[in-house]
Amino acid sequence: MSGSDKQKMVGWYDPGQLLQTAGQVVVSTIFGKNSDQRMIEALFADVDPVSLPDPSDPRLIKDGIEDYSDLPELWIDYVADMGDGWNSTYSVAYHLSQPTLSCRDPKGGQHRTQRGHVLVFGGDEVYPTASQSEYKRRTFTPYDCAFRGTTPRPDLYAIPGNHDWYDSLVAFTRYFISKTQVEGFRTRQARSYFALKLPHGWWLLGLDVQLGSYIDGPQVDYFQQVTTHIAAGESIIICNAEPVWIYDHLYKQDDPNMDDRNLDFVERAILKGKSVRVFLAGDLHHYRRHAADDQTQKITAGGGGAFLHPTHGADVETIQETLEDDKRTYVRKFRHKQSWPPTAKSKSLCRRNAFFPLLNPKFGVVPAVLYLLTAWSVLAPIGDLGVSDMGTVIHTTLTSLLNSPLAVFWVVTVFLGFWLFTDTHVQWYRWIAGTVHGITHVLAIFLIGWGAAYVAVHAMGLPFRSISQLLLSGAMIVAAGYLIGPMILGAYLLLSLNWFGRHSNEAFSSLHIEDWKNFLRLRIAADGALTIFPIGLRQVPRHWLECPDGTPGSRFVPHDPNATAPELIESPITVTHRQ
Repeated sequence: MSGSDKQKMVGWYDPGQLLQTAGQVVVSTIFGKNSDQRMIEALFADVDPVSLPDPSDPRLIKDGIEDYSDLPELWIDYVADMGDGWNSTYSVAYHLSQPTLSCRDPKGGQHRTQRGHVLVFGGDEVYPTASQSEYKRRTFTPYDCAFRGTTPRPDLYAIPGNHDWYDSLVAFTRYFISKTQVEGFRTRQARSYFALKLPHGWWLLGLDVQLGSYIDGPQVDYFQQVTTHIAAGESIIICNAEPVWIYDHLYKQDDPNMDDRNLDFVERAILKGKSVRVFLAGDLHHYRRHAADDQTQKITAGGGGAFLHPTHGADVETIQETLEDDKRTYVRKFRHKQSWPPTAKSKSLCRRNAFFPLLNPKFGVVPAVLYLLTAWSVLAPIGDLGVSDMGTVIHTTLTSLLNSPLAVFWVVTVFLGFWLFTDTHVQWYRWIAGTVHGITHVLAIFLIGWGAAYVAVHAMGLPFRSISQLLLSGAMIVAAGYLIGPMILGAYLLLSLNWFGRHSNEAFSSLHIEDWKNFLRLRIAADGALTIFPIGLRQVPRHWLECPDGTPGSRFVPHDPNATAPELIESPITVTHRQ
């Protein structure tokens, strides 16, 4: 495997990637919700014998439930949001593949963990968009290399996130559903959701909420059937692709249309009082934990390999939740102030947006073209006017603009493009910050266009509207727009997140941060207690040494003195059955 085969982090601001992602989102949003792949899965799950294991297998599926309850103890590995760059994705896979992993907690204690019998992919298994080739290159190749020589490999289960749904779940279905094995991993699920019966009265339920929409009918029927097997006093772990407890808290007060209460519906209408002790989710590419007074845990752990998300910004220290039927209120407290990365480090990392043009060199093409077309659409005769003629310059420019309906349309379109980029969940911020952001770009176009015309006409003596003047001015506008447009956007993102707590996704996807990854290791012990080990990778390796064929263990091992060893983000979290 050559170095060129190792995928780089996705360039989210590359023009081609922007167009591809936008197209996928539009298509999946319009057609995905009207063509629900889960309905087809449910149909074939009930009739396809290929998905069923050998009858002699002790893990025989009963009513669609995989049974691990006979084991004296069980280790489960949970990882979400992988399949981006090689270094980040492979680093997590490499440490997951090791038979044992010893990690030090922040207090200095040493903890020895074991590789999971079960590996759970918690959503967004590939970036930027789902396809068989991208799954192969960005997800399964790293995991296959990491688990080389591991026999048997962990049983693999997966739930889809929004990126898995961008092709209407076609590639996800190809790899994870109704198969007996994929890339050496044993797969057992016949749907995009699953239920596992674990030892000592524990259950693991994996939900599929299509693009944040709803729990479909067949899925409701499936989990209602599963619920009949969950006895009183037993406890449940729920895996959901998105931390809706965070999103509801952040956006509901600003956006009344933000209503994603699927977990409430599952608890209220399906589980009907069954004890849910742990909620796990990815989608936000960091680690944060909230705990109730009864030690019910809500953990966000989306650090499997995708670009980093910040842990600073909007206030999520305390989260209030009310279930409508019984008016229960949970207060989720951010215990021990633990997050990964720490909030101070997160804020510091955001400052890298000051170097946005260097981090996203291809993006400069977008403002360069927009600036050029906007200036040319107005084409005001201001090349002979200097700073002392500012009033005349403004009047002449506005006159040229208003005398051209096409120019007005184009300028308004450019302004709206930057305005609509603003945080969509918070209306007041869009109106204020979006307007300032859009006006700043329009003002930059005006000043750059004026300066380019002044140099060509006044300084160089070229006739206004001549081919030579248009080409020279156009070249200067493109060059300035290539640099200044990204600088404005980088400054906007930096100020938005560090001062106002907005644009966390846009401000960090621009940074391509490979470090600060995480995954969870869960242990159900013989005494019935569940222990959660949150494992973090502070700095992942950039260099790898390839081991010859026949060498035991992973195909590539770290070969980077700057890489850090895995560590516990916080002390192990112990959860017991509710008394």
